[in-house]
Amino acid sequence: MGVLTKLLQLISFNGVILLIAMVAAAAAQAKPVCDNMCGGVEIPYPFGLSTSEECYLGKNFSLSCNSPDHTPIIGSVRVTNISIKAHEMHVMASVAQNCYHANGSPESNSPTQFWAGIFTISTTKNQFIVLGCDTTGIISGFKNGTSYSTGCISRCNKRSDAINGSCSGVGCCNIGFPDGLEYYGVKLSSSENHTNVWNFNPCSYAFVVQKGNFNFSTDYLQKWPHERLPIVLDWAIGNETCDEARKKGDFACQDQNSECHDPETRRGYQCKCKEGYQGNPYLPHGCQDIDECKDQTHKCSRAEGCVNTEGNYTCRCPKWYRGDGTKDAEGCAADFVLIIQIAICAGVGFICMLVFTSWLYFVYKKRKIMKLREKFFQQNGGLILEQRLGRQLEGSTETLKIFTVEQLQKATKNYDESRIIGRGGFGTVYKGFLADNRIVAIKKSKIEDENQIEQFINEVVVLSQINHRHVVKLLGCCLETQVPLLVYEFVPNGTLFQYIHQESNASAFPWETRLRIVAETAEALWYLHSTASIPIIHRDVKSTNILLDDDFTAKVSDFGTSRLVPRDQTQLATVVQGTLGYLDPEYLQTNQLTEKSDVYSFGVVLVELLTGKEALSFARSEEQRSLAMYFISSIKEERLFEILENDIVAEGNKEQIQQFVELARSCLAVKGDERPTMREVAMELEGIRKMQKHPWVNLEANSEEVEHLLGET
Repeated sequence: MGVLTKLLQLISFNGVILLIAMVAAAAAQAKPVCDNMCGGVEIPYPFGLSTSEECYLGKNFSLSCNSPDHTPIIGSVRVTNISIKAHEMHVMASVAQNCYHANGSPESNSPTQFWAGIFTISTTKNQFIVLGCDTTGIISGFKNGTSYSTGCISRCNKRSDAINGSCSGVGCCNIGFPDGLEYYGVKLSSSENHTNVWNFNPCSYAFVVQKGNFNFSTDYLQKWPHERLPIVLDWAIGNETCDEARKKGDFACQDQNSECHDPETRRGYQCKCKEGYQGNPYLPHGCQDIDECKDQTHKCSRAEGCVNTEGNYTCRCPKWYRGDGTKDAEGCAADFVLIIQIAICAGVGFICMLVFTSWLYFVYKKRKIMKLREKFFQQNGGLILEQRLGRQLEGSTETLKIFTVEQLQKATKNYDESRIIGRGGFGTVYKGFLADNRIVAIKKSKIEDENQIEQFINEVVVLSQINHRHVVKLLGCCLETQVPLLVYEFVPNGTLFQYIHQESNASAFPWETRLRIVAETAEALWYLHSTASIPIIHRDVKSTNILLDDDFTAKVSDFGTSRLVPRDQTQLATVVQGTLGYLDPEYLQTNQLTEKSDVYSFGVVLVELLTGKEALSFARSEEQRSLAMYFISSIKEERLFEILENDIVAEGNKEQIQQFVELARSCLAVKGDERPTMREVAMELEGIRKMQKHPWVNLEANSEEVEHLLGET
């Protein structure tokens, strides 16, 4: 008997020691033999300090603690926190800065960039901020090898215009960016080099910062106090999915109480403790049971009735005690009887409620559906749309058809992923097949605020005014769903942008076809400006908004930002909207929108066709970044021939090209008054098309204008 007692004591003692070791490892979040602290920052596994390879999972998770201030460094970036549960890393990133002297000459120019390495930059936790009263900030980056850029403009005339805590474009502006960026670069520019605001704002600033860690102050316009600010990175293990990683021997989810998850915004996989456990899932025995009874997170009626189990807990009838410390069994039995009575009453009540609600459901089903659809109709701006379209929504099938929810669900196979043919800033476009065998494009808009509702309504109103063979036709809409839907004619051959910039399409895209497409586009814009019942300014003319049908006929699309212009007005004061690279510089400076703004954007499209280059690319050198500016400078320096696309040079008529170049140059005049109208542009393009095609070698050699524009070959 004594031997058995000692054996049990020994087993119990060893079990306690093992339990203590497991708890200590979980608390430290690192391997037991590894140092997990650096400068007050905890370093959890799979991360570790570079002093030992056993302490981290691969070199990408190695941190150094040899910095002068003894803070952890990964690569060349200072780390302030690492979260296992959220799979986040908080680091410090630098601020871009441009400063000027009072006369406008540059004092300092400090752009900034950030490489995330194996990590990605979180958009849900970060934001892009631009500070200054004469400042344009651009952020560009890469995601899965695809480039991306956006930006915002901040203006003010005096310091009192700006408001503390407000970052809405006066002294400060902010903008989001896509999730999963692996790199970003920040550039600053100033239209007047701060000469008009230098006395209170000599510098421009731009940076990415963690949301909630920046609050705008007007003092920052005079003096900026920070060299670096915190940003949040997302991290995962490797590039494989969970299923792919499980087949390998180095699968990182070590604990039996852990499970693998595939993140939505990036490649790789993440390990998490199962529900009811907490700790580090990357360590053996890292996920420890949560004692809900001790933590008071249980839902038992009495704390005494809570019993912790592995990964969960149970509720039992608690033991009652008298004042003298003896047990009161009758109290527990009475509780048990009460619980049984409550359960029976609840069961009977539930059955009665189920029968009653089922009856109500069948009786009022149609009425509830009608109310829900009416709610969505009003939520999606239906009443405003009715006011602006008059009686068009009341039965005119020629101009606008009202589709039901069921019709569009059937046409798109309930919005199946395989039917997606495009994604844009304001929605997703699906290919649909109607009951009458017509193929249509169905745009499912993203409505997140009132401004986007207004843009949706604007697109319906604008397109309802248009009837032209070179403008994409709006067939109808549906407002009965949570997000509104627009139904267009289907244009099957993609966008002009794809045929200009994809080498695989070059053979199907000769000079003659290019010339016809821009002539048709110009004709459509002429119609919008001059012939439509109410003049329309498109406001976002670009090659991605010019669609091509089966025989490469042009169709102008995307009227979400367009404006109707009263006939007694020639310009409108608006907030600047459009696409960088195509924006009219005069509109950008004055906020005055005119028809000549579309002419400038169309001029950029002409230059795209001539050169095969994108309108704006941060991959090119600074002088070549804006295609319009590079084109004009090439003409002035008589070296335009160097940037023309080779296929055009080999195939096209030099006289046609010369007149085409001259037309593009006139469209890109800085002042709107010096640009032609779209009517003049359309007529000039039609004239160029009718010119007899000559070989390059047969052109008269004494054409001074050709030599001036194209330079020596």
